Amino acid sequence: MDTRDGGSLRSMVDDWSGDKAAFHVPWGKLMMWIFLLSDTFIFGSFLTGYMTVRLSATEPWPNPSEVFALTIAGATLPLILIAIMTFVLITSSGTMAMAVNFAYRGDRKTAARLMWVTALFGAMFVGMQAFEWTKLIHEGVRPWANPMGAAQFGSCFFMITGFHGMHVTAGVIYLGVVARRLQNGHYERARGGGKYDIVEIAGLYWHFVDLVWVFIFAFFYLW
Repeated sequence: MDTRDGGSLRSMVDDWSGDKAAFHVPWGKLMMWIFLLSDTFIFGSFLTGYMTVRLSATEPWPNPSEVFALTIAGATLPLILIAIMTFVLITSSGTMAMAVNFAYRGDRKTAARLMWVTALFGAMFVGMQAFEWTKLIHEGVRPWANPMGAAQFGSCFFMITGFHGMHVTAGVIYLGVVARRLQNGHYERARGGGKYDIVEIAGLYWHFVDLVWVFIFAFFYLW
């Protein structure tokens, strides 16, 4: 083997073995992007499967405006709960973006407070989703049966919204841990001081969860 080829190979290995030479993003952020990419495939498969099941259903598919309606003060309001849930989750994306901004500006206390607000919004969303599940279960919807129409409705609904709800719940816990450490100055004591990449990484996860909900909202509640 030509020694020059060996030297080129060693040079390439040295370059790619050091993340600062080959990659210009922190490893944590890169790993989060890889995780989110894999999660995109999973949610994409779920939504594709949902469309296939719905289009091939032989029984009538329930009308979302009727299924997810709430009666308040004698008035029936279609999708009112879903609209509030969507507003809460989208608002949480704004508070999370502000938290990242303040973290990089060195204002860790404000960033931590905004992360707690974001986590609170997430907890509110999960609480409303639990109420939604309870209402449908009380009305007889099950993963294997549905008195309102196609039996596949229940399995699709509980699987897709449940999987997303698990992501939101994990995100609330994740944000709470990071916010707590931010308040305690943990990242100030990191190597070099002021290592706030973790706030942006948490923000990437949270924005992804919000984006997925937009697709679920469009496919499941508006279609």
